[in-house]
Amino acid sequence: MSEQQPTLLPYADPAFVADPFPLYRQLREDGPVRRVVVAGGLDAWLVTRYEDGLAALSDSRLSSDVRDASDSRILRQLPETERDSMLSNMLRSDPPDHTRLRHLVSKAFTARRVAGMRPRIQAITDGLLDAVVPSGHADLVADFALPLPVTVISELLGVPVDERRDFQHWTDQMLRRGAEPPDPAVVNEAWQHMRAYVTGLIHAKRAHPGDDLLSGLVTARDAEQRLSEDELIAMVFLLLVAGYITTVNLIGTGIATLLAHPGQLDLLRSDPELLPGAIEEFLRYDGPVSPGIARFAREDVEIAGVTVPRGATVLIGSAVADRDPKRFPDPDRLDITRQDNAHLAFGHGIHYCLGAPLARLEGQIAIGTALRRLPGLALATDPDGIRRRPGGLRGPESLPVTFTPGG
Repeated sequence: MSEQQPTLLPYADPAFVADPFPLYRQLREDGPVRRVVVAGGLDAWLVTRYEDGLAALSDSRLSSDVRDASDSRILRQLPETERDSMLSNMLRSDPPDHTRLRHLVSKAFTARRVAGMRPRIQAITDGLLDAVVPSGHADLVADFALPLPVTVISELLGVPVDERRDFQHWTDQMLRRGAEPPDPAVVNEAWQHMRAYVTGLIHAKRAHPGDDLLSGLVTARDAEQRLSEDELIAMVFLLLVAGYITTVNLIGTGIATLLAHPGQLDLLRSDPELLPGAIEEFLRYDGPVSPGIARFAREDVEIAGVTVPRGATVLIGSAVADRDPKRFPDPDRLDITRQDNAHLAFGHGIHYCLGAPLARLEGQIAIGTALRRLPGLALATDPDGIRRRPGGLRGPESLPVTFTPGG
């Protein structure tokens, strides 16, 4: 299989960015593991089918540490002087470091702790909608889907309100991917700003600790010596970014998908009890990560009969596998009543998304409240005119809508 000709994932093509699923379907039909070329000319091995993807996500021969990659272009995208700091987080680590780092924050994201956040999330949601309800129009990304999870994760960590726009800007500079990878100089500058900002937050919590997650992490670093300073900075950065960016996409995509499927929208309006299952279907049908989750082969690894060489980048195609007809009947059809919907949008195994309970709760409250409080909700543009983010983080950049104004 090493003679495969790689398929380009054409992020510069607006048609592909808008709807990558026909190409994903073709790749899945062509074979269980297909060579692809992603942004910047990086060659990767895409796992296309559900059962193989599920197994690969738990395969210890596939590392999360980018330093195990043989293609130096991946590391060159990061500032050389900051690589250790940027990679010292649980997303890009393997056991035992991953186990230690995850344990430090896991209690903050248990189902019980998250359920206790419901009243506050509902209040934030209502406040954001109060601001737009009288006008009869809004951008449901900028006005709603973005500020909601940003506010929630900021309050959880203890980030001051007036500083949140800065870290969003720096995050966009570091993570925005199109046909080409980010400019290393831009990434370096944004990271320097973010590092200085996070370092300032840490100093502030050392001087005046509060009842928030960041203060707890500082205590673990200083009193218990369970974190290095680089790990502490990387942990705060990861929680700030991962704590909001995929949830923005879940909320924005969920609303856009419903507006494009009026029958499903009517069904959900008539029976709000379907909302938890609808969130799972949005995640399966058009999840916030595309095409999937990166791993790096520690050794030659056989996946579905295909030998992937040591050092290769492996993309476990959650967005591809979640439309595998062998796992999901009629997978290209949106069905908010779908049962047995064990999608891979949150991953699987030891790296299963720590924030999944929080993302689900925010998605349910945001979408359910928007449908209740915005009667006559409709797109203010043609569905094909919705701009989506190119690259690995998938979701609408804006979502202009109209609705019946209220008081």
